[in-house]
Amino acid sequence: MNIVTDNNFEEILASNDVCVIDFSATWCVPCKKLAPDFEELAGKYEGKAFIGKVNIEDSPEVTEKCEIYSVPTVIFFKNGVVQTDRIVGAHSKSEYENRILELI
Repeated sequence: MNIVTDNNFEEILASNDVCVIDFSATWCVPCKKLAPDFEELAGKYEGKAFIGKVNIEDSPEVTEKCEIYSVPTVIFFKNGVVQTDRIVGAHSKSEYENRILELI
């Protein structure tokens, strides 16, 4: 899984047409449940969409900038701009995949 931090967030958005960022925490049970789905999606869409993860405890600046108030929260970006509603809470892999397909 691609790790997104305060230090590389802006560069990642600028370098990729489509970005899917999963904001999570190590203590979050639903986040742990989603991790394998995001690993699979990252491999499946490599080269078409950047799929990464922010640990909210390690990257407080990007967490605040993106107004993350609960985890998991997934935000979809196209050309550095939020394109669709964020998904808060654990959802099915197909829901995340459908959103990715809409953007690529």
